[in-house]
Amino acid sequence: MTTASLPLAAETTQARRDIATISLIGLAHGCSHFFHMLLPPLFPVFIREFGLSYAELGLLVSTFFIISGLGQAMAGFLVDRTGARPVLFAALSCFVLASVAAGLATGFGGLLVAAALAGLGNAPFHPVDFTILNKRVSPARLGHAFSVHGITGNLGWALAPVFLIGLAQLSGNWRYAYLGTALAALAVIALLWFKRAAIDDTQGSWSHDKAGAAPVKDEHPMAFLRLPSVWLCFSFFFFGTTALTAIQSFASPALSQLYGLAAEATAFVVTGYMLCGAVGMVIGGFWVARSASLERNIAIALALGAALLALAASGWVPPMLAATVVALAGFGTGLAGPSRDMLIKRAAPPGATGRVYGTVYSGLDLGFALAAPIFGAMMDKGHPGAVFMGAALALLLAIAAANLVQLAQPKKALQSAA
Repeated sequence: MTTASLPLAAETTQARRDIATISLIGLAHGCSHFFHMLLPPLFPVFIREFGLSYAELGLLVSTFFIISGLGQAMAGFLVDRTGARPVLFAALSCFVLASVAAGLATGFGGLLVAAALAGLGNAPFHPVDFTILNKRVSPARLGHAFSVHGITGNLGWALAPVFLIGLAQLSGNWRYAYLGTALAALAVIALLWFKRAAIDDTQGSWSHDKAGAAPVKDEHPMAFLRLPSVWLCFSFFFFGTTALTAIQSFASPALSQLYGLAAEATAFVVTGYMLCGAVGMVIGGFWVARSASLERNIAIALALGAALLALAASGWVPPMLAATVVALAGFGTGLAGPSRDMLIKRAAPPGATGRVYGTVYSGLDLGFALAAPIFGAMMDKGHPGAVFMGAALALLLAIAAANLVQLAQPKKALQSAA
């Protein structure tokens, strides 16, 4: 091999390593989002079987995300201290237990246990995933890694209703759907264990730690909490996922009430929303690589989503077009995804990656936890249009939070991030 060919060979090897890491972390992230939806697709079954109200169903969602949010903030510290890979396997094991609990549930209490176990499993995923990606993936592919990460999350959300409803209908017993989710989680664990070298974060380095980087002054582990940009990013996630809660948990029954559509016609509107979001993330990955302003990207994309949701809330469009409009709103939120993740990366100070991602993404969990019972109460009181209008308003507040991040960011940090 000639000397001239060595850089090309090294680049090819690095590309293969990057692709392996991105693919495996994408699979794990898709699995975590799949288990966000462990219970909501079968809410109509639980209403029929156990006599639950929409508000009680909202409390199940809240339980999942309260535990996930509290756990996520703590998991960031654990990941920074012990490494990401062992935490990832523990999290996936919780999904198996959650599936067993859901399949054996005989009422609200059993479903609450399932929601709690699934929330515990979901807690570490963002600090785990972003630590591994930032340490193992080369900077040139990091934007695309974030794009794939977001896409697989949306695909996990999209697959869950099809998988759970489809398996319940095919088997004639909804409990078999949870046998299927347990086996799916075990399969992901087996594949990641077989390919565990590709997700070993001890074999990579965060970009701040690479040769030539300026030394970082030792600070208190909680020092990052003084940064306004961290809390603005937290707020951005809180408002963004408040909107997502409305769609994931209540879009189908809200469309049925507002437009008189049959449940069969709206059952997969969440799947459509997530698939449109995945398409948006593919385009957003290229957009963020060519754009100078993350905040502008986010504002344009989320404003599009908010406008479509407000249109659906108006009741002015034909019924089937309304369902399509709600699904298409996912394109706007997906388009913002890669810019969002780069925004968080920019806010993370050296040595605090897991802690920042854990804290910021716990805003996602808090948004889900608080919004679910509120939107559920709107449904119980007969205000389905408020579900979509509330989601649109939340997206506009997320735009405001994202644009304030730049003002709160120290100038030196912005220059180094660039």
